[in-house]
Amino acid sequence: MFKNNKGFTLIEMLIVLMIISVLIILIVPNLSGKSKGVHDTGCDALVKVVQAQVDLFYLDKGKYPADIDELVSTEYISKEQKTCPNNQEITLNNGVVINPNPDNETE
Repeated sequence: MFKNNKGFTLIEMLIVLMIISVLIILIVPNLSGKSKGVHDTGCDALVKVVQAQVDLFYLDKGKYPADIDELVSTEYISKEQKTCPNNQEITLNNGVVINPNPDNETE
């Protein structure tokens, strides 16, 4: 009779599981701390897009919009673009878009 000795032993499987567990333990804490930075960067990018739309509104209409809702009602931006990924609302003051998170504003 032929013996089929192909396959993994229990020890080999446990070693592989241990290596995977160690990698997960090292990687997951690093990923969770990055979400705030991602949201802040996304907010900075959104502020720049909305500012470009405010400038376009000015070029089209000859005046700045009174508020963000006027940009939405005239379809220069969508409703979703009123709020940053971190759920802070973007505001408008005299044609300048105000970043709700000024600590991370980049130029």
